[in-house]
Amino acid sequence: MSPSSEIPVVLPAALHARPAGAVVRVAAAFQATIEVRHDGRTASARSALRLMSLGAREGATVTVHADGDDAVLAATAVAEILRTAS
Repeated sequence: MSPSSEIPVVLPAALHARPAGAVVRVAAAFQATIEVRHDGRTASARSALRLMSLGAREGATVTVHADGDDAVLAATAVAEILRTAS
């Protein structure tokens, strides 16, 4: 069984193009499948368009979910980008 990780994050800013692009760049460094979840919707962390389509605004809580051998590291890295996004 592959490890998985799930981390809730409160966004300091809306999930717009700049932070979505940063998430995609970070996600590319990992083998894990990484998803960002918000309000019942899920988007791959490897797609800026899908991330922006979640409609997550400043102050919203999103959840980073990762599955795979490097899931904990991947989820932590993506969560950190989201926590510091502006």
